[in-house]
Amino acid sequence: MTVHDPEIGGGTLYVVATPIGHLGDISARAIEVLKQVDRIAAEDTRHSGRLLQHYAIQTPMLALHEHNERQAAPALIEQLRAGQSIALISDAGTPLISDPGFNLVKLARQAGVRVVPIPGPSALVCALSAAGLATDRFVFEGFLPAKATARHNRLAQLARESRTLVFYESSHRIVDCLADMVEAFGASRRAVLARELTKQFETIHQDELGALQRWVEADSNQQKGEIVVLVEGWSQPDDNVLDAEAERVLQILMEELPVRTAAKLAARLTGLNKRDLYERGVALKNNE
Repeated sequence: MTVHDPEIGGGTLYVVATPIGHLGDISARAIEVLKQVDRIAAEDTRHSGRLLQHYAIQTPMLALHEHNERQAAPALIEQLRAGQSIALISDAGTPLISDPGFNLVKLARQAGVRVVPIPGPSALVCALSAAGLATDRFVFEGFLPAKATARHNRLAQLARESRTLVFYESSHRIVDCLADMVEAFGASRRAVLARELTKQFETIHQDELGALQRWVEADSNQQKGEIVVLVEGWSQPDDNVLDAEAERVLQILMEELPVRTAAKLAARLTGLNKRDLYERGVALKNNE
């Protein structure tokens, strides 16, 4: 390997961020690294081939994805220890952030191999920067469980998380995901759908969760592409007393239904948090 940049050397694993959409978002340093390393470990060589072709990068590629990473990583570590340099890239954004690469980086650190991050695009940070929700404290949940029960349970655990919540979601689950969020967080919680970031059909839309759910359900175009969902963190109500109308709805439902079911339905009708309604329902039962 001919080294043109003194910072790029053998025996080093470079974790390189690549564009999430617009090819112009790659850094000059990332291009230089991709040109100079001995090989590139790519999540999908055909997908990344278009990026490399665009920037006239002729470095050989090999596939490193979720299905082969555990088997392929040890051999790559041996190549690194022998003095070769490797760049790790994913299909888009920063590797390891809901993308493959963790096992390779972990083994490299354990083996004493130098690991160098080449920073750049990330859908997580991109969405946060433009969402209009609090960014001083946030929690990244990645992809929610695919199965409905597990997804419901995870969202219920996050119902009183005070930090801004950030999720990645697939296009074929976004409608169900938003419906589950309305049930867990309440229809009035503020949320943002950030879709196809930096691409031609980029959409960043903020509304209350209930309205956001209806908007996505009514427009199939908003159910396509790469999606980030951001949800406002829970905040403690000014007092623990529900408004009179919400309590009236809850009481009527409790005349015919168990408290948990009544609270769930009342949350859908009022847009209030299901857990708050459930706790009030239990208190009302105890006072009977």
